[in-house]
This record gives sequence, C-alpha cells and structure tokens, in this order.
Amino acid sequence: MPIEILSEAMQRIVTSQQDAEELGSGFGGPHGPAEGPVWWKEGGYLLFSDIHASRRMKWQPGQGISIDKEGTANANGQTRDQQGRLVACHHFSRCVDRLEADGSVTVIADRYRGLKLNRPNDVVVKSDGSIYFSDPPPRPPLTPPEHTPELDIAGVYRVSPDLKEINMIVRDFVNPNGLCFSPDEKILYVNDSNRHCKLIRAYDVEGNGMLDLGSERLFCDMKGDDRPGGPDGMKCDVEGNVYCTGPGGIWVLSPGGEHIGTILQRAVNLNWGDDDWQTLYFTGPTTVHRIRLNIPGIPVPRGVV
Repeated sequence: MPIEILSEAMQRIVTSQQDAEELGSGFGGPHGPAEGPVWWKEGGYLLFSDIHASRRMKWQPGQGISIDKEGTANANGQTRDQQGRLVACHHFSRCVDRLEADGSVTVIADRYRGLKLNRPNDVVVKSDGSIYFSDPPPRPPLTPPEHTPELDIAGVYRVSPDLKEINMIVRDFVNPNGLCFSPDEKILYVNDSNRHCKLIRAYDVEGNGMLDLGSERLFCDMKGDDRPGGPDGMKCDVEGNVYCTGPGGIWVLSPGGEHIGTILQRAVNLNWGDDDWQTLYFTGPTTVHRIRLNIPGIPVPRGVV
C-alpha cells in the first residue's frame, strides 16, 4: 500500500492506492541526497539540487532531466522570492544568495555579527519579502573537513526585505532544518533533524516578523518511529496541513499536529508544483518523485496573504 492512512482526514487528500511517479534517479553523489525542489510555473519545470555533484538540475515534462547549472557550491534548499528570483542556500560557500534577472548574484546573508555562517540549509520567503533560513552546524562530508565553525550556535535567521538587517530568531535547536509558514503566515514551523530530536516546533509570528518565543510548542515528535528517515523538508497546503519528511516517508499532519497519514516513499525535501499546485514533487537520497493530491499547496512565490 503506497499510502498509510491513519485518519479519515487523510482520505480527503489522497487515496490509499495512489502511487508516486519516479521522475529520475542517480542523484546526490555517494553521500546523497537530491534536495531543494522548486517549481518554475512560468516555464513548467522543476529545479532541484544535486548536492554533492554541486549541480542544479532541471526536470521538464516530455524532456526529462538535464543539468541547469554546474558549480553551485553544494547548494541545498531553494525557493523563489516575490519577484520570482531563485533564492538558494549553499553549504560550501556558507551563504544564502539570490539569482537576479540579469544573471548576477546577490548575497543575502553569509555572516552573523561578523562571523561566517555554518552551512545554510533551508529557506522560505514570507509574503512581505523577508527571508528566513536555517543554519545547522558544519558536518563533513556535507561540508569540507577544513570548514571549521566560527559560530558556536546553530540558528534560524530572518533577513529583512531590504537585506539590511539579520536577526537570529531561534537559537536552541541542535540541527535546525526545514521551515514553513502556515497559510496565514501567523505560525512558523521549524524542525530539528538531529537523530536524538526528530521533532517539529511551532511559533507564533509577531507583526514585525520576529517570533513570540513564549509561544513555542511541540507540534510533532517523530522519535517513536524507527523506520528510516527523519524531519527535513517541510511545506503546508492551503488548508494548513503540514507535510514533512519523516520515518517511512512523508508525514502528513493536521493543523493541530495529528499524524493523519504517510506517503510511503523515502523523501528528503518537497515542494508543490504544476499549474494547480496539486502535485507534490519530492526528492530522496538519490531520486525525484511526484504524486498528485486533492488539496493544493501554497504557491511559490506565494501571493499576498
């Protein structure tokens, strides 16, 4: 059975017999994984990161998979901002940057209080243009052996839309990884992929874009499931259900944090795509898949909230 149904709510999203379609395999290099899927609606194609080959890949219907860019400094998570520009996290260059329309690159963040970042991992852009990203600790082979940390903390950061301010908004995670907003952007979800943590926390977002740290609450704890996989990529649909990679595949969680079902295919990151945003594209250790669902996801770039 390709779908694990744990609640009737899951049946509104997908049937138990819905299969995921493999679009390609052999990515990620010896250490894996494929990462950072992002749909380019204007062109009708998917971009994703082949981390350890340091390449950005492209999948297009009818044409298959091709190399979009060589030499990405081992890019990981990717998204698009309000102007449709590609925003990417890079392990080796320790930065988050933005690809401009003319092909030039703007560095969004590479330091905090004068110290180099660790290895930016995942990124999301809020509707007001502010950029949020996670920065877990350096860890070979994901980073070079000589890549020593300057920061003694693994944080989640917010960069203002004008790129003039950077704030560490979460500082008590071991391995902060996936990020996503609720549909109304009033909640930020952050997961910790450390094998001893394997959890998702939720925070209320204040009017200035910072987090109300007193609102912190446990949204989901995955430690009790010993199947392969853990929290990494994470996204919301328009009804507020949260989709997060986890043990056994992609966990689907209700807005209240109930685990309502699992797409039983090993996954590392995910994103919505197609014209109706009802296809979930997801990367795995070496593969790229897609599956059609009944509830659309949040578009990228996201519109006005």
